Amino acid sequence: MDFEDQLQKAIQRGQERTAARSSAKKQAETSKEEIRNLHNAFRLNVSEHIETCLKQLALHFPGFDYETLYGTKGWGGALSRNDIDRGPDGKAGSFFSRIELTVRPQNEFNVVNITGKATIRDKEIFTWNHFEDILEAKQDSLEQMIDKWILQFAEQFASR
Repeated sequence: MDFEDQLQKAIQRGQERTAARSSAKKQAETSKEEIRNLHNAFRLNVSEHIETCLKQLALHFPGFDYETLYGTKGWGGALSRNDIDRGPDGKAGSFFSRIELTVRPQNEFNVVNITGKATIRDKEIFTWNHFEDILEAKQDSLEQMIDKWILQFAEQFASR
């Protein structure tokens, strides 16, 4: 093989590398767009599920106020209420109860992050985070996690 043939093949390999990098860059951008779209879909569906379930819970425990949560900390909802009651020592007092569930904004780790916090009568009962890889996440498993947290709150609230 003479020098001219080698030169042509070297140029061709260089052009193929450039095309491959360009293709990889386009694919990465597409992947970022797909991931953002997937996260938005999960966020919308899961936050709607949170709202539906929390409002259903409020029907069983009158006095709770529903609050829609959105912003930099996430999207979701919360129920809260203040109760005036006599404590174990017989003194009247005010007791705060709240459950808050949110879908956190998309981050660099490409996961769906659901957070939950609950307080019953001024005592924190849980602060949890649940993570699922965006590409592997399933709507049903996210909703089951939310249901589990709300049911746990309902059971513990009813027992106090």
